[in-house]
Amino acid sequence: HDYFQLSRLSRWHVESEAMSRALAKVIEAQSALPMARFWGAGQTASSDGQFFPTARHGEAMNLINAKYGQEPGLKAYTHVSDQFGPFATQTIPATVNEAPYILDGLLMTDAGQKIREQYADTGGFTDHVFAVTALLGFQFIPRIRDLPSKRLYLFDPAACPRELKGLIGGKIREPLIAANWPDILRSAATMATGIMPPSQLLRKFAAYPRQHELAVALREIGRVERTLFIVEWLLDADMQRRAQIGLNKGEAHHALKNALRIGRQGEIRDRTTEGQHFRMAGLNLLAAIIIYWNTKHLGHAITSRRRAALDCSPDLLAHISPLGWAHILLTGEYRWPKRA
Repeated sequence: HDYFQLSRLSRWHVESEAMSRALAKVIEAQSALPMARFWGAGQTASSDGQFFPTARHGEAMNLINAKYGQEPGLKAYTHVSDQFGPFATQTIPATVNEAPYILDGLLMTDAGQKIREQYADTGGFTDHVFAVTALLGFQFIPRIRDLPSKRLYLFDPAACPRELKGLIGGKIREPLIAANWPDILRSAATMATGIMPPSQLLRKFAAYPRQHELAVALREIGRVERTLFIVEWLLDADMQRRAQIGLNKGEAHHALKNALRIGRQGEIRDRTTEGQHFRMAGLNLLAAIIIYWNTKHLGHAITSRRRAALDCSPDLLAHISPLGWAHILLTGEYRWPKRA
């Protein structure tokens, strides 16, 4: 493509809706490839935030998070399916809690609505997220770093065995849940139908939990779900293994993006929120295209091995990843015409 073609594409076709449609087509095509079925059925996903440094402060998006040093930056919060497809990404400030954005990727995309198990790291869980994911039919499985410090909540703490008294944090306020149940269902329907982004509603709930009965009722439901999850997590080693595998895929996806952002020393230099969003969405789309290409050609390689009667055990194929980039010329190919 010459400069004028690229310039025209940039001016007239780079917009949020077009980027989302392009990503959805790539993810759908990648999940339909034969090789993808060895990695999963597209029904589990992990989500995590990736920090990107920025050259300077922009439109209130580039903030300093001491966790990442003293330079301002932002985060790309990305959902990755068990088939390695990055089906959703959002640009968020570096200092915000990641938990409210988990449901955006699940409810605002076609691929996300197929997910049944959602994995997240410690920064991705709150009681409100536990509540809403349960109401909407998702199995939320976070990896809680400080799990021993978390307390369980019961409907009748007095009936708890004496040996477990130290683990009980309090009583579930069941009447409060019952009194606000119609509003709870309306809130869940608002998120499910896309009338309002789930992150926006969850941020409002988190902003005034003491004053708003609906927010407190959702917290009580979340405490029930979190208690059930902790018990199941401790008893189910397979759940722990699935969560670790899902989160590892997300971390490996971050490594691919780090390799792709070679220009401008890895910084996001766009100062407008829109420009930063396009930069992150474009990077995610490029990563998805590479994953599609790798998945397709890994399938060709497996077909060739089978024709040669070589071992292609499905158990081994499940451990192959389409996230490699060593074979890709990331800087392009430059050809200098000879002068006459």
